[in-house]
This record gives sequence, structure tokens and C-alpha cells, in this order.
Amino acid sequence: MITIFLIWGIVLTMCCYLWLIFGIRRRRMGEPPLENGLIPYLGCALKFGANPLEFLRANQRKHGHVFTCKLMGKYVHFITNSLSYHKVLCHGKYFDWKKFHFTTSAKAFGHRSIDPSDGNTTENINDTFIKTLQGHALNSLTETMMENLQLILRPPFLLKSKSSAWVTEGMYSFCYRVMFEAGYLTLFGRDLTSQDAQSALILKNLDNFKQFDKVFPALAAGLPIHVFKTAYQAREKLAEGLRHENLHKRDQVSELIRLRMFLNDTLSTFDDLEKAKTHLAILWASQANTIPATFWSLFQMIRNPEARKAATEEVNKALEKAGQKISFEGDPIYLDQMQLNDLPVLDSIIKEALRLSSASLNIRTAKEDFTLHLEEGSYNIRKDDIIALYPQLMHLDPEIYPDPLTFKYDRYLDENRKTKTTFYSNGVKLKYYYMPFGSGATICPGRLFAVQEIKQFLILMLLYFEIELVESHVKCPPLDQSRAGLGILPPLNDIEFKYKLKYL
Repeated sequence: MITIFLIWGIVLTMCCYLWLIFGIRRRRMGEPPLENGLIPYLGCALKFGANPLEFLRANQRKHGHVFTCKLMGKYVHFITNSLSYHKVLCHGKYFDWKKFHFTTSAKAFGHRSIDPSDGNTTENINDTFIKTLQGHALNSLTETMMENLQLILRPPFLLKSKSSAWVTEGMYSFCYRVMFEAGYLTLFGRDLTSQDAQSALILKNLDNFKQFDKVFPALAAGLPIHVFKTAYQAREKLAEGLRHENLHKRDQVSELIRLRMFLNDTLSTFDDLEKAKTHLAILWASQANTIPATFWSLFQMIRNPEARKAATEEVNKALEKAGQKISFEGDPIYLDQMQLNDLPVLDSIIKEALRLSSASLNIRTAKEDFTLHLEEGSYNIRKDDIIALYPQLMHLDPEIYPDPLTFKYDRYLDENRKTKTTFYSNGVKLKYYYMPFGSGATICPGRLFAVQEIKQFLILMLLYFEIELVESHVKCPPLDQSRAGLGILPPLNDIEFKYKLKYL
């Protein structure tokens, strides 16, 4: 027995010795300072995951604005100086932004690669997004979203009763429920059979979406979904509902989904279920960040009397200018794209809410060895290493945003109450100062629609409802750091509020 333990001890010692010799990366001349971490493969992942912002600030103090960390077997070069962001994006020819995103999508949603170069499809998904989520297509999408929001927020039975009773609900739960249903109907259309069938479908999909989304950070980190049985079942049920045979039964399906349904993709090797899973990826992308962004925008606006007053005045003026009146009996209100764009106060409220809650990780993979030229100097980067920007460092930088942890609804308004676009760091004007939606080739193609639907939601809440926080001086809930790197962080706990229809 002692001999066996001795043998195993020698084996483990040799493994550790070999790992120390061959498993630890050595910093070469011209490369950024390197943090390997103490745990094989994981490297610094646990420290980073516990609190990314503080982890990066600590390494920034130790190494300066550029440093390398081993995270989950990958070597990630963090660029933390906002003045260098535009320099990073100038090196686009050396970056492969698709590799990480397409690989993550395939693992999380269960389809094969959607990169045309891998031979499974001829569709350029980014071109499809730009064609159907921006320009003229955005007008139709925005109009449909406004219709669906009003269908949910002012259903016929509620308008007939004109109930004056207060309803108390968790604000995050409320935003989740309303935005999920409106967004789902806008993208995937309405059920042609009955309203009851549609309501049952939405409730079922909402529950499945929550179950799947709960484990998404683990899936993005590389864990297989089969480890999470409930989430796996939820994903498969969501995908089943998005099969083309089911979508054909729905009315007012968005151009984005119709184009992908009828695309003449002769080289596609995806079966119907795999195609449905690519639709599921679109559903997740349209909801996962928009829902918490909607919550933070509503919460911060309601919590700040000056913000609510300024927003209400702006919305009322916009409605008057458009020649529309609010009534329960009349037609639903509608503001077109140009009118929605001309709401600088609401824009500023949303931007400030997102500045305080976004924690996205902008990453690109090096296609080859190259030299990265920045404000701080030049650094040698190895092939397959990752270049990362973490904009939360910039969003909470007191040099750029004085008193950065305080919500200031007019922070993005200039002296003429128009949109402010000039911000400085160390006296130098910044090209990039606000990045909740990513940057460059990886910027979210649906960002314009996301902002418009949040704006529409806020407009309707201000026009149709009396809204109050149950606890008038409630503290701002902490951010859920488990989703750091994915975008807008949800609150760690919900906030109770109450609402009722206004007497019009």
C-alpha cells in the first residue's frame, strides 16, 4: 500500500514539474506583462470571474494599461487605456472577430458553425442583420414593436374596466415579461389561431427562456449544456417552437426571420431543427441585454424626479408635435423613426442607465503573429491570442465621467439640451467614450432597434400609467456580476413598484 502511494506521489510530482517547465507560458521580448495564474488551464479565470472590474484595475495598477492574463486556457491581452481603443480597431486586418463568436454560438445553441467559410451555409449572417435591422427595415420593425407593446400594456379587458386599482410587482419581472412578449411577437409573429393559444405559448417560452438564459454564462465559458439538464430541455423546447413548420402558421413574421426562412441557401447542410436553433440565437441576442437595459432605464428614470419630469415634458411635446392624443378608446399612439430619434432627454437617460450597468467584453482573435501599435507603445501579439477591451473601465473613469457612480440623467446633453458627443480623457478628446454595444466589426447590429424599443416602452409607461416605487428611497440594487462580459448586467435583486392606469 505504501509503495502504491509512493508511486502516485512521484507521478503527481513529475506532472507538476513538467507543467512548470512546459505548461507555463514565458513572456517574450516585446510582449505585454504576463499573469499566468496559479491554477493550470484556468489561470486567472476565478479571480477575473469574481469581480472583473476590480481584477483589471488591480492589474492596471501593477502592470500599466496593457497586460496579458491566462483565462480558461486562452491568453487574453487587455487594453485598458480608452485613448488606445481606436488604435486597436485600426489593426482590423490582423483580427478574426468571427472565430470566438461563431464558436460560442454553436456550442450554446446547438447548431454547427454559421461561418460560410466552414461550408455549412452560404449566408453571411452579419449582412442579413444589417439588411433587416437597420435602414428602411428598422421602420417596419419599430412600428410593429410599438403595436405589440400597446397590445400588452393596454389590453382590451383592462381598457374596458378602466381599473383604478394599484398593481404591485417586481420591476425587473415586469420588464422581463412585457419586453419578452413584445419582442417575441415582433420577431416571430402572432399566432393565427387564438389569443389564448398565443398567451399560453408566450408564458411557456418565457419560462423556458429564463431557464436557458440562467446558465448562459457557463455555456459561454465553455461548459457543455448537457451538464444542465433543465436548461438543455428548455433550449430544445424553445427551438422546437421556432421550426419553420411552426413559423409558417404565424402572422406578421419579421423580415429578418422571413428572409432566413426563404433564403435560397442551396449549399446549406442545416436540417430544420438546426435552422430553428439559429433563430433561437437571434431570440437570445434580442432579449438577453435589452431586458435588463429596459429595467435600468425605467428604474433610474422613476427614481430620479428631475429625470422623470424632463422625460415626461419631452414625450408630451413630441406627441403634441405629431398631432396625436392619448385616449383609451382611440387608436394606439405611434411615433415614427424620425420622431423617436428626436428625443435627446430619453436618449440621455438610456445612455446613462447603460453606462452604469454595462460590462461587455469586446474581443478579437489574432489571425497571425503581429505587432500592436498603441499610445503606450508597441507590443508583440502571438497568433490565436485574444485582444480584449473592457469598456466598463472607461464608463466608470472619473477623468471622463466626473462622479461616475452617480446617475445623472442629463450627462449626455449639451448646454443646448441636444445630444452631447464630446468627452475627454487627460485633456484629449475621445473617439470612443460610450461602448455598451461593442465596437468596430463586432458592434451589435441590432443596437438601433434595441434603443428604440426601450424608448417606446418608457414613452408608454409615462403616458398610460401612474408609477411609484413601493419604497420611495430604495437603494440601487447591486449588479449581477455572474454575467460580466456578456453585456448589460441585471440587478442582483428585484425592486417592487406599483402602477395603475391614468385617468385620461
